Amino acid sequence: MFTYPLRPLCAAAIALTVASGGAMGPAHAAGVPESQATALDALPFEQLVTMRTVTAASKFEQLISEAPSAVVILTAADIKEFGWRSLGDALASLPGVYVTSDRNYSYLGARGFLRPGDYNSRFLLLVDGARVNDAVYDQAPLGSEGLVDMDMVQRIEFVPGPGSAVYGSNALFGVINVITKDGSDMHGARTAVASGSHGERKLRASWGWHGQNGADLVMSASVYGRDGANLYFPEYDTPEQNHGVAERLDYDRARNFLIKASYGGLVLSASHVHRTKGVPTGSFGAIFNTPNRTTDAQSVVNLGYARDFTPTLSLSAEALWGKADYLGVGDYPGETVPRVTNIDGDHARWYGASLHATYTGLRRHKILFGMDLQHDARRDQFNYDLAPYRILLDDRRTGQRSGVFFEDEIRLSGTMLLNLGLRHDRYEAGPRSTNPRAALLYKLSPADTAKLIYGTAFRVPNAYEMYYGPGDGSYQSGNLALAPERIRTHELVFEHALGTAGHATLSLFQYAMKDLITQETDETTGVLIFRNVARANASGFETAFERLLDGGARIRASYAWQRSRDGDGAALVNSPRHLAKLNLVAPLAARTHLGVELQCLSSRLTEHTRTGGYCVANLTLTAGKVLSGADLSLSLFNAGNKHYADPAGPAFIQEDLARQGRTLFAKLGYQF
Repeated sequence: MFTYPLRPLCAAAIALTVASGGAMGPAHAAGVPESQATALDALPFEQLVTMRTVTAASKFEQLISEAPSAVVILTAADIKEFGWRSLGDALASLPGVYVTSDRNYSYLGARGFLRPGDYNSRFLLLVDGARVNDAVYDQAPLGSEGLVDMDMVQRIEFVPGPGSAVYGSNALFGVINVITKDGSDMHGARTAVASGSHGERKLRASWGWHGQNGADLVMSASVYGRDGANLYFPEYDTPEQNHGVAERLDYDRARNFLIKASYGGLVLSASHVHRTKGVPTGSFGAIFNTPNRTTDAQSVVNLGYARDFTPTLSLSAEALWGKADYLGVGDYPGETVPRVTNIDGDHARWYGASLHATYTGLRRHKILFGMDLQHDARRDQFNYDLAPYRILLDDRRTGQRSGVFFEDEIRLSGTMLLNLGLRHDRYEAGPRSTNPRAALLYKLSPADTAKLIYGTAFRVPNAYEMYYGPGDGSYQSGNLALAPERIRTHELVFEHALGTAGHATLSLFQYAMKDLITQETDETTGVLIFRNVARANASGFETAFERLLDGGARIRASYAWQRSRDGDGAALVNSPRHLAKLNLVAPLAARTHLGVELQCLSSRLTEHTRTGGYCVANLTLTAGKVLSGADLSLSLFNAGNKHYADPAGPAFIQEDLARQGRTLFAKLGYQF
């Protein structure tokens, strides 16, 4: 049963009504004003199509209004006009979603859940429909360690809510599908050079080709670097620790490669990233102001084939190979020497295959059925000291999972649609899980749709949570007794279409989770360990509004209110109560636009105290065709130089970690 405080809910309903303006009237139901229609005509046809359809919600293309979720689509135009440099930057603009940073990785939270020590394993990340969460951490990479250069992204589909009925483990709070550009989007060779504050720079070269026979090819390579600023941490402010200043340790280096080729129904794609990041925070007991660093490398190759065998039957098959390597190098206090260099890392190798069919031969039914499997050939973790040499962890494991799924989209009438899904998963280690999803969609009017959604999801504990524990027991221990975490959700969604000019959405949700996996400090030993928390609950609502305004301006705004509690009724760590977002694009002159982004979060609990709320504004000016074939963009991030921080978690001495201050970033692109 839904239970919500009256005042925030009424405020959301009023905001949704005001945002809709006069769009409820007959004039808007019939069409859009001439000035808006002119602006829409200026948009590429592909962008208009992708604004209304989604594939990640059900593994087949469907209208957003008919998807069993409150889907949000971000396009290449959004990425360009707001200057987003990482997937985390883009996702942070979504309703109810927040992104934090510990100066090493970016972490994604939604609807009040972002647990310490979680490397985004509660979100499933797809690149062109292929799963890329790795086999050791189940990590969805969002920052500079991400697989795809944002300049090569055509659109991002975000499907909030449980997705295990289609995808299995990890899809607890959402499915993210990153669609990369095709050769037809590139139109030949392109290059870009960028520079910014703190020694930030980037160089990209790409090329795309599309043949008259339908063959398509795109290739891209990019190099990124940032020197970083000196950072002050008051917790280390002693003469022996450089008075709390970490000097030139926040650097970042990354290289990305992408190749994608298609012909007929065959698609081959390969992505690779290699990143080295300095770690300035002294996390996990490292000696402060020493050259600690992490190196991540990931590669994914996906071969897919799709074909319509009959007018009512289509088949799709995929083969996937992936590898991920992590290496952490840091200096720590030694037992017999003052300082010892420790090496920590993992090797992950996996491959898998999937097959699914879509059948429309039954009247009023669209049936999807299929299966997938994945074999984790390596889930190895290691840890050792260099001098004196000492092996602390050498854990080598394999794994395997398989799943079968079924989905039926039933058109009950011209105004009612029922979406039913069911999936059963089996893991070699023993866990099994069956997860349903049911969504009843009712067309209240040509412009209004109501969705009542129920679903469950699960996440199997990953190798890092279960098996990672150096033999000396110095700072972390594994936990073989971990159970899968499970979630049960109810959601009610109202969507209102503003003709072809935009839409407004109101979502009310209630989540109940049991056996939530959380990193804690053991009361007896003082080391970190992952444990199952008995229960956790969340309820709240999200309102969102997006519209194309007169003169070609675009606005997207959202507000979310959420309340998350553990089984004893205590508020969860790193769970903001209020989130407000605003994204506005305003045309200034021919081919010149100003993108304004505002993100506000309320205060959040840390491990022992609370970090304050904040509002941060980002500005991006884009100018097309400044010279023949050249585009220019200039971004000012955290324009007000706001001082704000994110909760740090038990692996840090700090209660919170300061985010980046004001930075400038300029990019020049050239089309040959």
